[in-house]
Amino acid sequence: MTPLEEDPIEAKPFLKWAGGKNQLLMEFNKILPQKILRNKKIHNYVEPFVGGGAMFFFLRNNYKIKRSMLIDVNRELILGYKVIQNNYKELIHELHVLKDDYLSKSEEIRKDYYYEIRSAYNHQMTDFDYNNYNNEWIDRAVYLIFLNKTGFNGLFRQNSKSEFNVPMGRYKNPKICDEGNIIKVNRSLKNTLIICGDFTLAEEYINKKSFVYFDPPYRPLNKTSNFTSYAKEGFTDYDQKRLAEFYRKMANKGAFLMLSNSDPKNNNPNDNFIDELYNGFNIKRVPARRIINCDASKRGELNEIIIRNYLK
Repeated sequence: MTPLEEDPIEAKPFLKWAGGKNQLLMEFNKILPQKILRNKKIHNYVEPFVGGGAMFFFLRNNYKIKRSMLIDVNRELILGYKVIQNNYKELIHELHVLKDDYLSKSEEIRKDYYYEIRSAYNHQMTDFDYNNYNNEWIDRAVYLIFLNKTGFNGLFRQNSKSEFNVPMGRYKNPKICDEGNIIKVNRSLKNTLIICGDFTLAEEYINKKSFVYFDPPYRPLNKTSNFTSYAKEGFTDYDQKRLAEFYRKMANKGAFLMLSNSDPKNNNPNDNFIDELYNGFNIKRVPARRIINCDASKRGELNEIIIRNYLK
């Protein structure tokens, strides 16, 4: 791959995604590897749980990234990235058409419209070809972005059948088509490899010149806080253990690694699950505010964990 263009782009996530890291970016930035901070360059950036991409876009806007590789197991999310990468102009056009149609309707008709699109989105999934890129991907990405911008709290949630089941939100003028940002996202994704699959697929792209940021689905703080699922498969304690083993394996390759997760000690001071998994690495706790909760009174400040395999 050729180097990415060097001018700052100032892109931001094109979807609102639970677990987004905007509020922690400054903290992450302070503890990047000293070589990156000093040279303002990243030779090879890998993110095995890209999600909304807050960290990727922040780094892309502030550092020169020679190569980047993004992975996520959520096929709908990856579809959105690939459509913006390959057909952003067509996506923008179709979003404008949908936006104008939606905003011209009364509140009651908008509600029917939302659920009609949600139903069509779920029905489309039954025989959709996720393996071979084609023009139908553009239509699905339009639905994805529309539902994300007009659904309750900007959530993406699937049931066990992979159906999108978020109810309609109450927005008078949702920004269904952020044309300027979609263009910036397209520029950010040039020469970026995007893959749908398990985080372990990142292994062949990681070497001693890599900076890798892991942002796995957070371990729930308690039984009632397990907001499943951004992908129908979920992410269990077994997966957390697999990830810790993978982290150690990549550390042995000489790559610079950073990982964030919820702090089990928020709920139980004696819960050492994460500390034990990453014993021997640099563990830092930082305060962060949880905002994805339907009960505003539970959107409090909690510690999150940042784990690095380097000190400077």
